This record gives sequence, C-alpha cells and structure tokens, in this order.
Amino acid sequence: MRKSLIALAFGTLGLGIAEFVMMGILPDVAAEMGVDIATAGQLISAYAIGVCVGAPMLILARKFPLKNILLVLVALMMAGNLFAAAAPNFWTLFAARFISGLPHGAYFGVGSIVAAKLADEGKGSSAVSIMIAGMTVANLFGVPLGTSLSNTISWRLPFLLVGIWSVVTLFYIWRWVPQVEGLPDTGFRGQFRFLKHLAPWLVLGATMFGNGSVFCWYSYINPLLTQVSGFSAEAVSLLMIMAGAGMVVGNLLGGRLSDRYMPGRVAMVTQGSIMVLLLAIFFAAPVGWLTALLMCCCTAGLFAISSPQQLLLIRYAPGGEMLGAASVQVAFNLGNALGAYVGGLPLKAGLGYQYPALIAAPVALIGFTLLLAFYRRYERKPLLPAKVAK
Repeated sequence: MRKSLIALAFGTLGLGIAEFVMMGILPDVAAEMGVDIATAGQLISAYAIGVCVGAPMLILARKFPLKNILLVLVALMMAGNLFAAAAPNFWTLFAARFISGLPHGAYFGVGSIVAAKLADEGKGSSAVSIMIAGMTVANLFGVPLGTSLSNTISWRLPFLLVGIWSVVTLFYIWRWVPQVEGLPDTGFRGQFRFLKHLAPWLVLGATMFGNGSVFCWYSYINPLLTQVSGFSAEAVSLLMIMAGAGMVVGNLLGGRLSDRYMPGRVAMVTQGSIMVLLLAIFFAAPVGWLTALLMCCCTAGLFAISSPQQLLLIRYAPGGEMLGAASVQVAFNLGNALGAYVGGLPLKAGLGYQYPALIAAPVALIGFTLLLAFYRRYERKPLLPAKVAK
C-alpha cells in the first residue's frame, strides 16, 4: 500500500473522530452544558453545516496545488477541534463544531482526486476506499476511545486528541504525498457546469437521503443501546468498536465491489439493504444481541456506499471534479443534519429511542429510489464517454 494513501487516510481518521465522536459523548456534553439530548444533537448539525459551507469554497482554491490545499485544510481541522476542547458554553461549542466541519468536505474532495491520480489503472475506487478507511478506523478505535475518555475523564479530551492528531497528519502529508498534476482550470462557471445534468443530482440526492436515514437512528445510538436494548453505559465503548468494525469491512468491500461491478449498482443494492436493516432495528430494539448485530450490518452499509458515490461524482463532474467530489460530503452531511433533526422529533414527542429507526426507513427508501433511477438510466445502458455527464 502506498504511503501517500496512508497519509491521506490519516486526515480522514481525524475527521472521522471529530464527526462521529459526538454520537457517543452526547449525554456527557448535554449534562455539562445544561441542555437535553435532543438539543445537544444540534452540535451534530453544526458540524454538518460547516461541511456544507466549507466545500464550495474549494472553487476559490482551484488554481493552487492539491497538496497545498490539503495542508491548509488539516490546519483548519486542528484549529476547530482545539477550539471545541476549550469551549466554555453550548453556543461556543456550537461555533467550534461549525469551524471543525469547514475542512471536511473539501478534504474529501481534494483527497479523492489525489488518491485516484495515484492509483493503478482500474483501481480508482479501491484507492479512494483506502483514503476513506481512515474514517472507518476512527469509528473502530478513535470514537470508542473518545467515548471512554468522555465517560471516565471529560468529553473535551476527544477534541484535544483530534487537534494533536492533526499535527501528525500535517507532517505525513507534507512528507509522503507527492505533488500531483492539478486539474485544468475551467473557470468559475466551469466548476458548476456539471450541475446542469441529472446524473450528479441523482447521486447527491441519494447520498443525502441515504445517509440521513442512517443518522436518524445512529445520532441517538447511545440512549437506544442503554435505555431500550439493556446494555450498560460501560458496554457502549465496546459496541462502538463493533460498529466501527462494520464500517471498516463495509468500506473495503464497497471499494472492491465497485472496481469489479458498476459502482451505481453496488450503491443501489446497499441502500436497499440499509432500508430493510433500519426496519429490523426498530422491531428488534429490545433484544440486545440482535440490535448489536443489526447495528454492525447497518454501519457496514453506510460505508460500503461511500466510495462508489465518491467515484461516481468524480466521473460525472467533468470540469468540476474537485467540487463534485466535495459535494458528496456536502450531501452526506446535509443528510447528517437532516437525520439528527428528524430522528429527534419522536424523542421530543415522548416516544422511545427505537422510533428514530422507524422514521429512518422511508427516508432510506427515497435514497434507494434515486439510485435505482440512476442505475437504470446511466449504468444498465452505459452511455458513450462524450455523453457520460448528461
């Protein structure tokens, strides 16, 4: 495995901890900040909003070397998380989470293009999956560690950990990632031209609703496991490791399958499976061992779909590849914000913590329908290269 791809994965590792650790430490943050869990869920949305604001700013950096852009984004990740670690109140933490989210989508956009350029022929999706693997490793080790540190010492430590890790990432990107050929400058308007066509909108819509469906349920995974499935608070860290293992397996499997089969087909089948799994989680929530198993399968599906969608946007965004790849993360985190909000609605209505999974199922159906439409139009009858983005 090339060291350059490992360096890129270091960045997604830090981003993954920063994004996902909030789900595990939500009760601790809510208790110290004096808000309820549903209100604390807005901190998940704050990060997602930062992603949506930061990704389009890539067009301002389109003429700079890709490696230099990566270094600036990692420095911003460091600043945002150190700010979060020192936040004295809820709204300061909200602002810090917003800042922490700014480099997220942009990093994935630039990193995906660099990974694809460094990949061997026909291995583009696998290379992107290696870069994304950092985020899955974050969920396997980083998030459980952060949850444990929050339970035993302070919820601030995970953010401090990401700030320190950002320094390590800066060094290795500087040392291991080569300067690769930049993208042709198609001008300001040219960066957005791909959005005139249907294909990228289908993928972006499917990404938003598909991810939103998972986060309806996953944003409140901690109280679901402890208050409905009967697990102890101490067991949550181990369960988060299991969920992270599912993400690692799903991500690598999704990348390999996309290189072998059509990425749209892989994404479509995976999204349909997620819909079924969410319904199963709702009905099986009181059965601890079954809920844990379904959780791992669902998190595997969440990341099995990531690299195919990332690759599709690069492929269907000629002239705006960097913005297109970043747009996937915008859609991903819009879904994150949507899911955290929609999942909190039944909780505010006084229903149990298993009900977010029930609401998530029809949201997943929308994502599946969009991917089905994409597959039937663009992959079942492949278009000529000149028409690929139409």
